[in-house]
Amino acid sequence: MTTLKPPSAAPLRYRAFLALCDGCLRVGMPLVWRYFRSRAQKDPAYMEHSGERRGQGAYFNADVWVHAVSLGEMTSAGPLVRLLLQGGHRVVTTHATPAGRRIAQDLFAAEIEREQLVVRYAPVDVGAYWDGFFASTTPAVGIVMEMEFWPAMIEAAARSGVPLCLANSQVPSRSFGRAKAFKSLTGSHPVARAAAVFAKSDRMADRFRTLGQKNVQVLGETRFDIPPPRKQIEAGKRFGETISRPTLTLASVVAGEEEIYIQALKTLKEALFVIWVPRAPELFDETVARLTDAGFRVARRSDVLDEDLQLIGNLDDIDTLVGNSFGEMFFYLQPADAVVVGGGFVEKGAHNVIEPLALGKPVVTGPHVWTIEYPGVEARQAGVLKVCERPEDLPEMLTEVLGETSDAATAFHGANAGASARIFEAIKPILEAKQ
Repeated sequence: MTTLKPPSAAPLRYRAFLALCDGCLRVGMPLVWRYFRSRAQKDPAYMEHSGERRGQGAYFNADVWVHAVSLGEMTSAGPLVRLLLQGGHRVVTTHATPAGRRIAQDLFAAEIEREQLVVRYAPVDVGAYWDGFFASTTPAVGIVMEMEFWPAMIEAAARSGVPLCLANSQVPSRSFGRAKAFKSLTGSHPVARAAAVFAKSDRMADRFRTLGQKNVQVLGETRFDIPPPRKQIEAGKRFGETISRPTLTLASVVAGEEEIYIQALKTLKEALFVIWVPRAPELFDETVARLTDAGFRVARRSDVLDEDLQLIGNLDDIDTLVGNSFGEMFFYLQPADAVVVGGGFVEKGAHNVIEPLALGKPVVTGPHVWTIEYPGVEARQAGVLKVCERPEDLPEMLTEVLGETSDAATAFHGANAGASARIFEAIKPILEAKQ
């Protein structure tokens, strides 16, 4: 990887596309800032450190720059960043949301304190802003997590001589046709302008090559390397011991699919204890009301558990716990005999199935699995993910999986671990060359 280099000059049509995007964003900047001010009404952190969104910041001599837009991306980057820090490297992370920034600060508070890691907001995707960012730090290499193909960012990295690598990368089947059409129209695609792509699977690697990227390696998915938090696992085990019935966890339930689950649970509710975890905080109270109206005996997590996840309430008259908190998913998953991952019954698609697989849980989701094509396809082939094509079949499928053992899920998860170490090894020659 010592030959890893930024791309050569872009085709004329692609440069015209970049100029158009840059011009539109510059003209639209008042709207961009209006958006941030609007978001700040609910979360003031959106308008904090606003200079960073223009590329401003004190100089920091980083070895590696990691771009992780929000909470999910930063969580998946965590094991890789930990390896970099343990190797003695200096890291700068960039984020688009306060959630991403906060989780980085929480995960690496000690390293921030000793100035081995710096956390910043990412600049808005304007070339001049990114040029300012690269003037404030000189990383040997950049790692961009997930599907963040920001054109101006990629070109600014190339101008600054920073090899930019896309990690945990995929092009879902629904996006692939549009991506090919874009490449045909502009003469290139942002993924082809990166120095390298670290794809999740062979299938994804082939798509990146079709889009023009020549330097593609299949290194896997770093979410498989996230260690379940011990405190949550232990608390989940204690909580599970207080439940006398089989337990079903509905994880990351999104708006629009609630009634499907309610109808299925009505068939099974006398036999089950249900942990229902909404995807978004605005759904917490609505979910409690919806379940109560449907005849379920509901308690909120905040009603029966303290800050340390110790039981403070009584579950005798409860058949459904609504998880009205964030960052505690492993606690909600641990007591489960089976897990339904939300999102699969709406067009936007299913959410992360890796966390329940990490705990060896049988997993079910709805038919819209394009968002988790990897590892969804592989998990289905291994028999550890079941896809319910029709809502009316959900009760029968849940009855089947509640009796399954977890050995296959555990084995599947273990077989797919190690992406963080592989990415670290791929960039190590560049880091050693800088020293």
